[in-house]
Amino acid sequence: MKWQNLILEAFKRQTQELEKALEGLTEEDLNRQPAPDCNPIGWLLWHTIRSIDRNMLELMGEEQLWTKDKWHARFGREADPAETGVGHTAAQVKAFKAPPVKVFLDYHHTIMSKVDNYVNTRLDEKELFRGYMSPTLKKEMNVNTAIAAQLWHGGSHIGQADYARGLLKGQGKGKGWYGR
Repeated sequence: MKWQNLILEAFKRQTQELEKALEGLTEEDLNRQPAPDCNPIGWLLWHTIRSIDRNMLELMGEEQLWTKDKWHARFGREADPAETGVGHTAAQVKAFKAPPVKVFLDYHHTIMSKVDNYVNTRLDEKELFRGYMSPTLKKEMNVNTAIAAQLWHGGSHIGQADYARGLLKGQGKGKGWYGR
């Protein structure tokens, strides 16, 4: 097994969990805060997908799909490549209005297709340790550090969305998260 398969498998598992978190949810579900000043599922997953787009496409040296393919319009947002939700206030989080589940899934799958191609065709050991400057984060980092951070970040927020789904839908098979 090549080490690249480990990276692809980690992203694949995040995708599977993201799909489970979204399964059967309405726009109302996506926008409901589990408690005041808490992030709703829609905001959490938008932030996660936006971060993958920004971080992974930057390290690939490509324009984010958010702006290039106008995903921002499908989310009813501005075309700001730096906006991923980092630094949002409680009021900004509450004002976020999630689109239908299909928009989340289509955006995520489009990004993951690019990530899959990158890992399979360009990510070798030389590339893994290449340094680059993130134009939005304004810091120098290595590709391996960026990928590891993205995997941790995505898994963390998808887990939060799963937990919020459990609070929203209750326990039991097919409802929330218990017994998954």
